[in-house]
Amino acid sequence: MTFRNQTLQRVTSSIAVMVTCGVLLAGCGSNSTNPANSKGGASTSSQSNSSDGTGKPLDIKAYDDLIKSGPVADDSTVTANKWASQIKKNGTLKVGAVKTSTLFSLQSPDDGKLRGFDAGLSQLLARYIIGDAKTTVSVVDSSTREAVLQNGTVDSVFATYSITDERKQKIDFSDPYYTSKQGIMVRSDDNSIASVNDLAGKRVGIQQGSTGSQILKKYAPKANGLEFQTDAEIVQALKQKRVDAYVINESLLLGDVAKDPKSLKVVGKTFGTSDPNGIGLPKGSDATKFVNAWLKKVKEDGTWAKLWKLTIGERTGVTEVPTPPEADGKE
Repeated sequence: MTFRNQTLQRVTSSIAVMVTCGVLLAGCGSNSTNPANSKGGASTSSQSNSSDGTGKPLDIKAYDDLIKSGPVADDSTVTANKWASQIKKNGTLKVGAVKTSTLFSLQSPDDGKLRGFDAGLSQLLARYIIGDAKTTVSVVDSSTREAVLQNGTVDSVFATYSITDERKQKIDFSDPYYTSKQGIMVRSDDNSIASVNDLAGKRVGIQQGSTGSQILKKYAPKANGLEFQTDAEIVQALKQKRVDAYVINESLLLGDVAKDPKSLKVVGKTFGTSDPNGIGLPKGSDATKFVNAWLKKVKEDGTWAKLWKLTIGERTGVTEVPTPPEADGKE
């Protein structure tokens, strides 16, 4: 089973515990499955540095150690691939990414580094190619991801990027590395929306360039979809009551709730078909074959699962690690 299939009750319960303990404080007593709840020096693996604003801080040392221990390709593997060879020659993997996604790609205020599930995968890929987890990040949003690949600004895009036939006309995708379904987020004091059926007549925030508009047309045709450029803009609009709900992959919504469970909540069951996320790659290059082989490796050797647990599982209280999606997107 995948992350979004964990019952909403379990996630809500874990968030409630965060609130009880004081969400913006890192010192909420220890948990038997993860001792990294208290603040402290980075010299001990069970400790983490300052909180990044979520209910539970990322264990920075454990994360950095995992990236440093990632596999490295032998020279023959890299030289056999034109795309990878150029990256190794450049000495950095150019990545299109976001810097504000709590669980997937968040920039640390302390050292400026990006950490999270997507960020970690990009750093692991850089290490695999170069021998060093060095990335150069260009900030993207849902309306610019194809463009930066087409014009050569980046070598790859790691940004909870849904694989669609329309996008495949412009870029290539790796095999899926994560799957999710659609979720609904509302203000914590709003009890008028409990399922997708309740979105009729409501103002629903969706991201420009995302699959949100198609989702609403299919599952909530009577909803009034309002487009915004970024996740942060929709969250602000929701808090300011300019929209009544926010619809996007539930994994992203849980990240927003983890930041501010006093103001936000995810409601109802997930809906729609499984939404596979892939790594965006230049159209027509030989990158896909190389990246897919690397993805298969980190899924099979346990690196994928360790990264998921650190960046998502331990942050939301979900203890059952999902099975990575297969090459065809099946779970």
